[in-house]
Amino acid sequence: MKAIAVNRTGEDGQAHLDGSDNDTIHLRTDLPDPSLEEFPDGRGVLVKILQVGTCGTDREINRGEYGAAPPNEDFLVLGHECFGEVLEVGPKVKDFKAGDLVTATVRRPGTGALDRMFFHDMTHDDIYFERGINLLHGFFCERIAEHESFLIKMPQHLRQIGVLSEPMSVVQKGIRLAYSMQQARFPDFHPRRALVTGAGAIGQLAALALRLRRVEVVVSARTPGPHRKAELLDQIGARYVATEGENMAEVLADEDPFDLIFESSGSSRVALSEAPFLLGKNGVCIWSSISGGDGKCEVRADEINQRAVLGNQLFFGTVNAHMIDFERGVRDFEHGMELFTGWLPKLLTNKIDLSNATDRDAPREIMKSDRDGVKAFVNLA
Repeated sequence: MKAIAVNRTGEDGQAHLDGSDNDTIHLRTDLPDPSLEEFPDGRGVLVKILQVGTCGTDREINRGEYGAAPPNEDFLVLGHECFGEVLEVGPKVKDFKAGDLVTATVRRPGTGALDRMFFHDMTHDDIYFERGINLLHGFFCERIAEHESFLIKMPQHLRQIGVLSEPMSVVQKGIRLAYSMQQARFPDFHPRRALVTGAGAIGQLAALALRLRRVEVVVSARTPGPHRKAELLDQIGARYVATEGENMAEVLADEDPFDLIFESSGSSRVALSEAPFLLGKNGVCIWSSISGGDGKCEVRADEINQRAVLGNQLFFGTVNAHMIDFERGVRDFEHGMELFTGWLPKLLTNKIDLSNATDRDAPREIMKSDRDGVKAFVNLA
């Protein structure tokens, strides 16, 4: 079976990726076929992968900034954003049948108490297991076998955008937690203005989710318009502001303070030294970026501390997503397709057929950043 993978070096059991010349993305043709026998409880599901999305996380893994192969393996199959069709189900499966469209969660339970309660996206464990990211092979292959408890059914009419489910789940978790914590602090929390930093897939989907909740949205990113992303945001009533490498807090200094900030820029400088100065009193800032390098920036720590304490501000980080968030994402997809007809499919700018890809050209296509939208890869078989 074919798969897109990254090699590793080193002899330790976790097989950490180190970014050396030998740790490059490549096309494999020797993966064993998955089997329902992997699940002795009879609840396995065999899925044909229809689409896989890539993002900055995949590029960072390829560069060796983080990620680990499964124990005793010398490679990691990439891909944590997937969409597929059920081929076969085990004898104890109740919720899925052949022909169903599905996506899959990313993180798998570890050993902690929260993991045992199926809140493994909030694990206390230092070691975590994520498909295509850390210690578990991902979805960038022809077929996968997965336990039914980690699959989410997708309606047939969302077939075009199913591969966006994973990034949407990240958005949904951040918003869910923000609203829950704010409603615990205040009797009636309804944010009026929100800032989304970054205009990638997460940023655009965050803008959509907030607009569906009738929030006024400003999206900031570096590249000056007009361009495709700015036009798409305008179509859902969000306003795009280009920072062009300037300090975002200074560019937006004349704006009214924001009730909610969804930070998805991928820049620790934006997250830690710029966004805090745009958050209003009693506001909440969601940090969803993961900056995988070792960058440093100057932070006006005293001012941020004073603003946060005296302004009753809330800052929190969020990673991964719960099954609830995938399901809420499906609901927002349906609402978004109805309210902004044709908008969501426009986020997928490239559908790249890999059926005839070689080990030479596949990595080049996969790691090439698409600044205009989201890439989805199809037909690996």
